[in-house]
Formats: sequence, C-alpha cells, structure tokens
Amino acid sequence: MENQKDPLIRIKDVTYEYVKEEEQTRIRALESVSLDVEKGSFISITGKNGSGKSTLAKNINGLLVPTMGSITVKGLDTREDENIWEIRHTVGMVFQNPDNQIVSSIVEDDVAFGPENMGVPTDEIRQRVDDALKAVGMYEHRAKAPHLLSGGQKQRIAIAGVVAMKPECIVFDEPTALLDPKGRRDVMEIIHSLHEEGITVLLITHFMEEAVQADRMIVMDEGKIAIDKPPREIFDEQEKLEELDLAMPVSIELASGLRKAGINIPKDVIGTEELVDSICRYR
Repeated sequence: MENQKDPLIRIKDVTYEYVKEEEQTRIRALESVSLDVEKGSFISITGKNGSGKSTLAKNINGLLVPTMGSITVKGLDTREDENIWEIRHTVGMVFQNPDNQIVSSIVEDDVAFGPENMGVPTDEIRQRVDDALKAVGMYEHRAKAPHLLSGGQKQRIAIAGVVAMKPECIVFDEPTALLDPKGRRDVMEIIHSLHEEGITVLLITHFMEEAVQADRMIVMDEGKIAIDKPPREIFDEQEKLEELDLAMPVSIELASGLRKAGINIPKDVIGTEELVDSICRYR
C-alpha cells in the first residue's frame, strides 16, 4: 500500500564523498544513509567525532550535495539548483559557533537579515524580529551589539535569526558545543519550546544528555546509521553503545547506582528531570 503522505524530508541511499586535497584521496563521509523525517518530529543524531552526523546535516540543507542517492525536502531535490531557495526557506540551520552566523553590529538588525533577503515586507519584518527575539528570551537585548553578549546569548540570537525566517524545520548542528552548562540548558529549553510550537527539530549533538530528550534518536558510526530507535529503547543496548564509543547519560548511570543501593527507580527513567521526580516520589 502507498504511503498516504510523503515525509517533510526524505533521505534515500545517500553517499557523500570528498577529496582530501593534501593527500589527493577520496574520503567517504556518508554511506548508503536512508532516513525519513516526518513533519513535527524531534530527532536527535549523535555519534563519535567523524561519524558523519554534521555532514548529514549539511546535505539536508543543501550546503552539500550527495555524491550518490538523493535528498528531497517537501518533494524538492537538493541537487537541483532551482530548488535551493525554497529548501533553505523550509529547513533552517543553526551552527556550533554563533559568531559564524552573526553578520550585523546590532542584534535586531542581525535577526532581520534573513527576512530582508527573502523580500519580506518591512512591517512584517519588524513583527518577525520582535516575535523571534521574544521566543528566545532576547527581546530586551535587541539594541545591543552582539559582541557584548555571552556565548549563550549569541547562540540565542543566531537561533532567532533562523526563527525569523519561519522555517518548517530547524537543523541544530552541535548548537551547545561551545557553551557552559547554563548556556546549554537555555538553548535546549528554546529547542523544546520551538518544537512545541510545531517546528520540526533535527538536533545534532555529542552530548548524550541532550540526545535522549528527543522522541527518536539516531546513532551514526563511520558514515552509516548504526541505531535508529526511541531513546528508551536505545539505552537497553548498553553493549552496543560501548562498541560505538558512546557514554551512557549521567542520569542513567545515577539511576542504575541508586537501584543497586536499594532505591526503587523505574528502569525506563532516562532523563534528569525524570530521575529527580522518581527520587522525590521515593522520599
């Protein structure tokens, strides 16, 4: 039977290769990756360094083009130049280093940059900028210079700049890697808030505590998808995760230790908040 509705993003048998110029050798960063991303989903993609997760993110957005296979966004092939504008309008990207995305000397001008380039009417740009800054908790900083902000605040501005373009999906490529713990928590709260508003989220992260917050978790290894399951099912495969050089989240290790000490913590607890709730109920 035919699928009733195509996914927002379809990745089919994608292989991506590039040439390492200093050695003149071809490197295969992705190999035969297939993945459907449904509208409204929250998917985390994790794996050790060099596993291909960031390369996959850039292929989804059209910054890179598959060597073999295909990626379609709302049915539009990323290999076709005439589709790129619409694809990047649909799929926004937030990168690891916010300084690489900030282009203006005033916060609100930076957030307005994307909509202006899309030809959005001036009155609507004003509203989009205000709404986006409020969504990330940075409205009161709208007149400041970005270089005066903390790393976490700059990342929130980068997110606001993408939100102002009203994409249906946002790919977050290691958005918290350069932030302190508070900055990481703030960004993850924003990601959850955006998802609750209906935005499809693809979160690339090497922090397992972040990866488990998604509804679906994909683990990559050597350019391939090694595991694709809900987080609660993935952490039943501890040996497999160890083979992939991935650490268990601290919350799961703590829960395991508490069970050994005789505290009744449910086996399906995987997140920090769930663990805290279980401990409070036990008391």
